[in-house]
Amino acid sequence: MADPDTLVVAAVQPASAPARQALRDYYHDIGGRYYDRPMTEAEIDDILTEDADEDLQPPTGWFWVATLGDRLAGCIGLRYVTEDGARVGELTRVYVAGTARRRGLGVRLLTVAEEQARADGVTSLRLDVRTDLVEARALYTRHGFHEVPAFNDNPYAGHWFRKTLR
Repeated sequence: MADPDTLVVAAVQPASAPARQALRDYYHDIGGRYYDRPMTEAEIDDILTEDADEDLQPPTGWFWVATLGDRLAGCIGLRYVTEDGARVGELTRVYVAGTARRRGLGVRLLTVAEEQARADGVTSLRLDVRTDLVEARALYTRHGFHEVPAFNDNPYAGHWFRKTLR
């Protein structure tokens, strides 16, 4: 049995069982907040089938799952996109479980993705976020992201952020 206070962040394949569970938890949280009701398993199944996140693995990206002891604690995805001829890292599926919040996991996940992006030669990260995700927006700002004009037409996004990696 793992120490309940041991935090581990590990890169996994998006089709792996830990990744699928992390994404299910992510959609339960983010979808429930958006719809103001719990999402059904069938709704989440549809999303996971429609948006398989297959690009969140090398060479086009990465996906990490965080565990706290034996419990799933969060996840983050990094996908590489081309923007104005440059390779940019786009963060996605950023999630910290309610039971793991206020322990620095959000910062840890962002740092892991940032370090990998740098190692892969990327000099800029971007992400979009819904307006109602106030805590997430505050986290990104504290971590050095700044708000920029929209770079996509995501109908759920209300804010777009960017960070230059040094």
